[in-house]
Amino acid sequence: MAEYDYDLFVIGGGSGGVRCARFSAGYGARVAIAEERYWGGTCVNVGCIPKKLFVYGSQIAEELKDVTGYGWQVGDVSFDWQKLVANKNDEISRLNGIYDRMLRAAGCDVIDGRAVIVDPHTVRVGDKTYTSRYILVATGGWPFVPEFPGSEHALTSNELFFLDKLPKKIVIVGGGYISVEFAGIFNGLGVEVTQLYRRNLFLRGFDRDIREFLAEEMRKKGIDLHFNCDITMIEKKGDGFIATLDRGQTIEADLIFYATGRRPLTEGLGLEKVGVKLADNGAIEVDEFFQTSVPSIYALGDVVGRMELTPVALAEGMAVAKCLFAGERQTVHYDLVPTGVFSQPEIGTVGLTEEEARERHVDIEIYNSEFRTLKLTMTDNHERTLMKLVVDKETDRVVGAHMVGAHAGDLIQGIAIAMNAGATKAVFDKTIGVHPTSAEEWVTMREPVRGQEEAAE
Repeated sequence: MAEYDYDLFVIGGGSGGVRCARFSAGYGARVAIAEERYWGGTCVNVGCIPKKLFVYGSQIAEELKDVTGYGWQVGDVSFDWQKLVANKNDEISRLNGIYDRMLRAAGCDVIDGRAVIVDPHTVRVGDKTYTSRYILVATGGWPFVPEFPGSEHALTSNELFFLDKLPKKIVIVGGGYISVEFAGIFNGLGVEVTQLYRRNLFLRGFDRDIREFLAEEMRKKGIDLHFNCDITMIEKKGDGFIATLDRGQTIEADLIFYATGRRPLTEGLGLEKVGVKLADNGAIEVDEFFQTSVPSIYALGDVVGRMELTPVALAEGMAVAKCLFAGERQTVHYDLVPTGVFSQPEIGTVGLTEEEARERHVDIEIYNSEFRTLKLTMTDNHERTLMKLVVDKETDRVVGAHMVGAHAGDLIQGIAIAMNAGATKAVFDKTIGVHPTSAEEWVTMREPVRGQEEAAE
């Protein structure tokens, strides 16, 4: 008789947990996976997928304006928010079913319910207990709203995907990618958008040129950006709200949305009881192989607070499966992970920012190209695109690539492949571009705009 019920018990049915469960089962392990909410985790249900669907929907109005320059005459059009939400819900339900079927097809035991760790080898779900040689925690994160008078009136991204009606005016608080993405979504759907951020410029950690360029483009689209600004109080007024700012002014809105960060979802899992070490923000501390301070317990994804990206969680899930059941001590490298922000216009980025490169390299060169895309030249749309390369002059390697513009997320993927292969600026220069496209700008930036001694102001 086996010593344990399972070889691996996964807590959390998001991208990382599902990937680890499926591949562990493929390597011959006996696997169970428990999820208390929805299969697919944040990404599928209240993150990447529904957000990108909303982005697509919100871009239609601008595209309809642009088509007149190409001879099209568009008649009366209308937008049905409830239909968008309903169709999105149908698509998410379809994806939930796919995750469930994939797990069962891989041979995993699928358990609906909240799992709690009882001891280093035991998990309880409801009134049942299960033993396992290893336990993996992949419970993800949860939106965080700071406490202040009236903070209970603020909504988070969890609720925005299910609103009964589209607001006429919204205040968005936050400076991360979720806030700028929803600012673009609601603005594109005709909502009056005000975005507040308590620091001097949003998207901290991204390249400064990219941050400044996006702010300019968002303002051109009518989004009211306020930096160095925060809310001190929210009051209910009829069907809407009044937000009092730290500057003393007030703003009225139908909805106030907080995108002020996410915290690891570790509370109530029994982690502290069994001795798993947590960081101050609740993230589970793990080593390079995702093992916690308790040898039989592993953790990955947003709950460990490294890079909170779905493809990263997938890579981490694969690494854990290989470590535990394929005899491969595999870890994950985070240096050249491409990232897309589905703001309007989009951001695509990989590698070092200019600021980081100046700290790590003796001498760097900056190349960039700013332009209006060919598609927009016959329209009244004056959106511009920025593409930027950061080069280590000593080795000629491209160490950073950044873009703001249409399809930036798609275009940055190929650049990431080149950079992971060690591409130099000379390789970029000798590569023939695809004409006429925005992508060809990656290989036609010949002269640096500044060097090591000429940091951007």
